[in-house]
Amino acid sequence: MNRYKKVVVKIGSALITAGGRGLDRDVITAWAEQMAQLRADGVDVVLVSSGSIAEGISRLGLKSRPRNISELQATAAVGQMGLVQAYEACFKVHGLHSAQILLTYADLSNRRRYLNARTTLRTLLRFGTIPVINENDSVSNEEIRFGDNDTLSAMVANLIEADLLIILTDQQGLFDADPVENPAAKLIDKADARDPKLAEYAGPSSGELGRGGMQTKVSAARLAARSGTHTVIVSGQLENVINRVVQGESLGSFLEASEGHLAARKQWLAGHMRCAGELCLDDGAVDVLVNRNASLLPIGVKAVNGVFNRGEVVACRAPDGAEIARGLVNYPSDECKRIIGKDSRQIPDILGYQDDPELINRENLILMKG
Repeated sequence: MNRYKKVVVKIGSALITAGGRGLDRDVITAWAEQMAQLRADGVDVVLVSSGSIAEGISRLGLKSRPRNISELQATAAVGQMGLVQAYEACFKVHGLHSAQILLTYADLSNRRRYLNARTTLRTLLRFGTIPVINENDSVSNEEIRFGDNDTLSAMVANLIEADLLIILTDQQGLFDADPVENPAAKLIDKADARDPKLAEYAGPSSGELGRGGMQTKVSAARLAARSGTHTVIVSGQLENVINRVVQGESLGSFLEASEGHLAARKQWLAGHMRCAGELCLDDGAVDVLVNRNASLLPIGVKAVNGVFNRGEVVACRAPDGAEIARGLVNYPSDECKRIIGKDSRQIPDILGYQDDPELINRENLILMKG
């Protein structure tokens, strides 16, 4: 019996392209069969797949990964065609429709676009399809430099409120040291996803095809854990690995989410990669947010950084600069600057109107510390 009902599977570039030699149809066929079996068992599956740039390199006959951004974007566009065709053919064998979704981090950082993406994904799952998600590398160069879809997969897990994120890699899992340099290195079979030691264990990326390494996988697990999603980092080369993990078999590194699912709005806030601005708080405001579960009032804010509109996400920083919370702000930056440090009862006199007495309502705010 499957332990999980909603699963995100992420597949990396090196794994899906056999080290850069073009798409490995055999392994794609095997993974598609496993995901088809999950669908037959009533499990919702979303696939986040790298490989477009690596496939484009192969199709164009390039000797190495381009460094010029426009060439990378063009390579991704060429490779995406092969990637989609491969998945479509493999899922069709099992009577399943697949759906291509290309996202940028900006899509998940804008509240309206986030909700649109969530609604589309939920509808696709209700239709019984397998959504195949990739970064929109051909139009956004930030994603190319950022990573290898690890963080995107965690944000997708947040988006659909997944129970489990499976990151398939060409490594056995996370070790407490580099197993290549240290034969005595031990596999971390289970840990809290928020354990700071995990970041120390993860080393830098050494691959040319993708820009993700174990560091980005650990960061992705931490991000996924904020919405109650567990993460397994495991070798995609193991037989029937996806189904075995979903059924609860101990494989790879299980990074546990210590908390349950957050409300959908707070999932989005926690997974928000970039904030439009910052509110610098005094010690009293920090105490109110952290210890009293209250809203943020203007009187506790000392400074406003950045230019933002009402409803955008801003970071709340303690006097030492640490981000302790983030939330949807009720006033644009120019008006925030006029009312910070003031009693909320003065807002109508200062601005000529008052939408809310708070800068950020408690229901639109999430703590980032701890």
